[in-house]
Amino acid sequence: MQLPSDKVADRFVLTLCVVGPAVLLTLYFTLPLDLFGPEHPVFGWVSFAIGLAVLAGLLLREIRRELLGLPGRPTLMILLLICLTLVIFASAYYGLAKTPGQFLGLYTRTDALYFTIITMSTVGYGDIVPLGQQSRVVVMLQIVYTLVFLTAGATAITRRMRGRFVERADKRER
Repeated sequence: MQLPSDKVADRFVLTLCVVGPAVLLTLYFTLPLDLFGPEHPVFGWVSFAIGLAVLAGLLLREIRRELLGLPGRPTLMILLLICLTLVIFASAYYGLAKTPGQFLGLYTRTDALYFTIITMSTVGYGDIVPLGQQSRVVVMLQIVYTLVFLTAGATAITRRMRGRFVERADKRER
């Protein structure tokens, strides 16, 4: 039986799961991303590197918390950090697309987000193509980042869910 505080916490988590990605997408589509274009290459690359490093550290911390069963809501944080990862890579692609010769078919923020999701899912329709060396490096980073960090996060979440299903099944059998 859940205590009232558990129900409130569950509602909060559910709300955050819906509101968190919505806030990230709203910020992505409204914040000025011109600072990441060819006019400010140092700022763009440094911001991108720091953002990925911070994300990697936060993801590793939450994955560790998830695997060790530490208190808190690491599953929620992992999901939100995955959404933030999408926004960071989409912002980088959008900034790179302003440099001539970097991308074919990437013109808008929607194109950049679409390309990020397609790359992360390994579908690759071929309608947006990285042509320049910088854009290809970022695509390779995204692929490695997805394979290492996001796969580890998804695995940790899956492990936790599997454990909960087993616990519930054991309780029902008793």
